[in-house]
Amino acid sequence: MATKIYTSADQLIGKTPLLELTRIEEELGFKAKVLAKLEYFNPAGSVKDRIAKRMIEDAEASGELKPGATIIEPTSGNTGIGLSSVAASKGYKTIIVMPETMSVERRQIMKAYGARLVLTEGSKGMKGAIAKAEELAAETENSYVPGQFVNPSNPAAHRDTTGPEIWEDTDGKVDYFVAGVGTGGTLTGVGEYLKSQNADIKVVAVEPEGSQTLAKGEAGPHKIQGIGAGFVPDTLNTEVYDEVIPVTNDDAFETGRLIGRKQGVLVGISAGAALWAAIELAKKPENEGKNIVVLLPDTGDRYLSTPLFRD
Repeated sequence: MATKIYTSADQLIGKTPLLELTRIEEELGFKAKVLAKLEYFNPAGSVKDRIAKRMIEDAEASGELKPGATIIEPTSGNTGIGLSSVAASKGYKTIIVMPETMSVERRQIMKAYGARLVLTEGSKGMKGAIAKAEELAAETENSYVPGQFVNPSNPAAHRDTTGPEIWEDTDGKVDYFVAGVGTGGTLTGVGEYLKSQNADIKVVAVEPEGSQTLAKGEAGPHKIQGIGAGFVPDTLNTEVYDEVIPVTNDDAFETGRLIGRKQGVLVGISAGAALWAAIELAKKPENEGKNIVVLLPDTGDRYLSTPLFRD
């Protein structure tokens, strides 16, 4: 009999559950099924555990990441948490570079995994964090920058794991796939896999209304942490999505709260944004009876200090 005992935390990544949001369907009265992929079931609490593991393992295999190395990464938070966790499980040091505007909980979690944190000016967004990470890498011996915004291992992780999991768990009955776009790796990898199985599946990108780089080429400030980086990343396949839905800060917050209070599922701000978009699709009469899969990237407990849960 095969053992059920694991020997490293990174072995627990993936195979997250798909939950039909039956109470929200009933409450709002639509006839489509909304199926939520709950990525907070990953060991470090978000979808980014998947790419952290894949980027590190691919870099080990290529020889770019050497024993005793320091991993340096610019991130809005969840990739930093995932990298810090996987790095700790494999014996690497981490330096995470993050805009100062991201939640306090994210910072504390990364420190708890042993990471050193470098904060950059909030007004410079992710571009400022990326520039600082490159500067630190140049002055740190035996360092490696995974570069989630340019690293093909990012979408590959989702093409090889997240996409197939969704396909198997729904028995191939997927009509829509909805996800927010940060690096675009999730949308790209899952979208490419699902469309390779059924070209009729609609892939929907979600971005902040205040920073519509995909729909309008316009970057701007917003409060939806984790998506809307302000530029179109190399890791995003702009051919894979069929539609872009912009979401306001308030709609993201309100929907994030709704799923906690109505469904008993505590998720973050970008999950609220993705779910709002999925609900808008579910309300359309032509989508009655269809399966709308929405990826909810992380847990809400890293946003307790933000307006998401501030009464």
